[in-house]
Amino acid sequence: MKIISTNIGKRKEIDYKGTLVTTGIFKYSVDKPIFLDIEDVKDDAICDRENHGGVFQAVYGYSLKHYEYWNTVFPKVDFEMGIFGENLTIDDIEETKIHAGDTFKVGETILEATLHREPCYKLGVRFNNMTIVKKFWKTTFCGVYFKVLQTGFVKAGDEFIKIKSCPENPTIADLFVAKRILNGIS
Repeated sequence: MKIISTNIGKRKEIDYKGTLVTTGIFKYSVDKPIFLDIEDVKDDAICDRENHGGVFQAVYGYSLKHYEYWNTVFPKVDFEMGIFGENLTIDDIEETKIHAGDTFKVGETILEATLHREPCYKLGVRFNNMTIVKKFWKTTFCGVYFKVLQTGFVKAGDEFIKIKSCPENPTIADLFVAKRILNGIS
């Protein structure tokens, strides 16, 4: 696995169907290394600290391979890197194979897989289509949140090198599906 794109976003206020929404989901690719800190990515806006950022959700990674699927579902969307709100677009990160606790050396950092991403209405705002939220829940393409065990810079081209495996723990996809069931989403 390797980083294809590093993405950050600025705080943005948009009018979505008559409601003012403040969000940091509008990420864009940057051509320089980004700094992964203990609770967030430096210079990346987090507008809802209750649900994003923090030690267990400091960095969000999403698979470029999943873009192929979503492009068939939403063919009119411009799928630029970072559209899912991810900080790291990774060539092939598979939620069904990554376990909570798996640890990776990436650039100057050490990252630990912690959680799945739960889609909220802001993903619908980003897509300008709220159906993405329900469709997202019906896949296992949730992406991976990481805890930063060692801070530092990462950049496009950096490899994800697994340094610790935790097969005794649930996969990120298992956690996502369990949350979907718990929430009664069908």
